[in-house]
Amino acid sequence: MDLATSEAATLERIPGGPEGTGPQGKPRSLWSDAWRDLRRNPVFIISALVILFLVFISVWPSLIAPGSPLKCDLAKAQEGPAPGHPFGYDGQGCNVYTRTVYGARVSVTVGVCATLGVAILGSVLGGLAGFFGGVPDSFLSRVTDVFFAIPVVLGGLVLLSVVTSNTVWPVVGFMVLLGWPQISRIARGSVITAKQNDYVQAARALGASNSRMLLRHIAPNAVAPVIVVATIALGTYIALEATLSYLGVGLKPPTVSWGIDISAASPYIRTAPHALLWPAGALAVTVLAFIMLGDAVRDALDPKLR
Repeated sequence: MDLATSEAATLERIPGGPEGTGPQGKPRSLWSDAWRDLRRNPVFIISALVILFLVFISVWPSLIAPGSPLKCDLAKAQEGPAPGHPFGYDGQGCNVYTRTVYGARVSVTVGVCATLGVAILGSVLGGLAGFFGGVPDSFLSRVTDVFFAIPVVLGGLVLLSVVTSNTVWPVVGFMVLLGWPQISRIARGSVITAKQNDYVQAARALGASNSRMLLRHIAPNAVAPVIVVATIALGTYIALEATLSYLGVGLKPPTVSWGIDISAASPYIRTAPHALLWPAGALAVTVLAFIMLGDAVRDALDPKLR
């Protein structure tokens, strides 16, 4: 008995405590465990640093890129790298380095806004359908089936071809319109799983209202899969924006976009490949960084991988 008491006292004094506990023996939550794993994951650290750099140049591009991305000189068209212009010039004589840096702003803006819109709309609709079930759930399932049947690129060609605005909002709206069904199904399944847990049934037996059960008991335990899917989808939306802009139905000049620059440089790929490779490389690195971040978050939040 004395040995058991001594061992318990020793475990209480250990900062980490026994396995599955935090300081002073408090049980660790899923989020604290996930954050601990993420800090030790080199994939997460590298991708997070890349994304932080992209956010920085999106907010303050003028700090590292000289001049205006719209200032062009046809006399320098297709010229290669030169002092002060490390990426050379494109077919219109524009500084490729400056346009590549400023292009990050549009891509990050479209990706973040589309992801937030998709996550909010899909989570609300899917969560309510999964919680209440019945006719709303069946109706939402049939609606999502219809949206899943629409090819994304073909839908963009049809819907955005009639838009004349040069802003990012029509593109964001299109992505939200066709992107919410995926998040909706993830949220619906998570809510159905969470509402069957004992603590939710206990809250219901104690007379908790539907809103309280959703906000206090179900949502915090069902949001992890939504975060994982949304993080990975952010990179997909950035690539989709570039694809639509390349096809001429997304963003339009004078907006500075990687997709627009890739499209404009395609005819000169043999004579001036640098004008295409730099914006295409920036796009590839950005999409890869968000996909790597999503994979790291998925591994940290998935209890089956522990």
